[in-house]
Amino acid sequence: MDLSLTIPQAEAAAISEKGSIGDSPELLQQPIDPEAEKRLLFKLDLAILPLFTIVYCCNFVDRTAIGNAKIAGIEKDLGMKGSEFNIALTIFYVCFILADVPSNLLMKKFGSIWIAVLVIAFGAASLGSAFVRTYHQLIATRVLLGIAEGGTLAALVYLLSRYYRRTELVFRTGIFFGIAPSLAGAFGGLLASGLLSLNDFGEVKGWRKIFFVEGIITLIIGIICLFIIPADPLVTRLLNDAERNLAIARLNADQIVKTDGRREPTSLKLVLQSFNIWTAVCVTGYCLINISFQGLGLFLPTVVNSFGHFTVVEAQLRTVPPYVLSGIWSVSLVYWSFRIKRRAMPAVVTLCIEILGYAMSISTKNPHARYAACFFSLIGTTPMGPMLLIWGTENAAPDTMRAVTTAAITGFGTIGAIIGVWSYRPEDAPDFHQGNSLNLAAACITAAMVILGALYLRKENRIREEGQRDYRVEGKTPEELTVLGYRHPEFRYQV
Repeated sequence: MDLSLTIPQAEAAAISEKGSIGDSPELLQQPIDPEAEKRLLFKLDLAILPLFTIVYCCNFVDRTAIGNAKIAGIEKDLGMKGSEFNIALTIFYVCFILADVPSNLLMKKFGSIWIAVLVIAFGAASLGSAFVRTYHQLIATRVLLGIAEGGTLAALVYLLSRYYRRTELVFRTGIFFGIAPSLAGAFGGLLASGLLSLNDFGEVKGWRKIFFVEGIITLIIGIICLFIIPADPLVTRLLNDAERNLAIARLNADQIVKTDGRREPTSLKLVLQSFNIWTAVCVTGYCLINISFQGLGLFLPTVVNSFGHFTVVEAQLRTVPPYVLSGIWSVSLVYWSFRIKRRAMPAVVTLCIEILGYAMSISTKNPHARYAACFFSLIGTTPMGPMLLIWGTENAAPDTMRAVTTAAITGFGTIGAIIGVWSYRPEDAPDFHQGNSLNLAAACITAAMVILGALYLRKENRIREEGQRDYRVEGKTPEELTVLGYRHPEFRYQV
């Protein structure tokens, strides 16, 4: 198949060459074989989840490398003064936010190859950071890094939604979104400490080695992705014809109006309708969680370093255990959510752990207790990103709305990261009372929003069961029913 084709063109070409699943009505009508479905899921999990975990790990490592570079002397070497370091971080997140929704619409148009392009781009930006000589050059690399990284998470989740059922998404997303930041935090700290202990690479000295090695690793991963990242299920070479038919049948089984895996045309109306009440709840919650998650990701080495007189390497090594435990907890929590088919209860539980962590940070000056508080804070906040992202994604339909909603949550929700950048200021050390208090308040508000949001979704489901939304399908054409999506009276929200 011609790789120059856009995804809609490629789908049309595939259908003309092989026929679509819709050309074989018996395939749609027969029940899905549970054993065949298990085999397909195993194959998809094996092909997709490790790759996505590695990709997002690279994304997070490259984003937070500047935190390790900070305590290794980047501010002094580039002559930064005052709040210039925080400004550099802020510019990254502004570009991240602006790029997210447009990037995911390009993903919908060009397909999974777009993910490989993004990985290569942010790998190149990270590598370029190793050679900056001035503050303004650093700003330029942060701009490029923000643009490239802005669409990556949303693109990964969107591609997952083309393969997995709504109820399956939370566990799969939780694996790569929960493990990758924890793995990246632990790996980034270990790698940074190891690199700083090695001899310099010619002119690549000190903190430059962190950007240099991590950028090269990401570039290699991006180039590999060009050849192995799975395409859309309608055209992917990952599946044979029987598996492709089963994959499309699974998508149909998850939809009110069957589309045989084909996507509706993108329209401005669908894009605007994506910004509904539930999207707003998830965006706001994601924003509040990001204050803590991104703030800790960038400043955890600095916070840990304030607990005692550690060397640079010792401080970086002490950031590893909280990340390891947060990864284990994230996978456990999303698996629990997957098994009970509920989102609100697990979300409230992990938010309570986060609240405990920040309450401890505020109430004690004991360095050992504060270090323990870092564990609770990071463990509590890490799973909430994937929980809110998937909660929004699985309650969004049709395909365009799912793409926009996913990008909106990760994009506009990143406003919280900008707040997080300014919550841990040097003048607040070693207590960082302002940052810890802000994160405590954000966690409490998020918990309240989760509870109220779940009550709203439950009420809306009850209204639909009583038939009070049936008027929405009256007089509608088949095309109009296809794009009705989450507004269809038979659609039920995941609570």
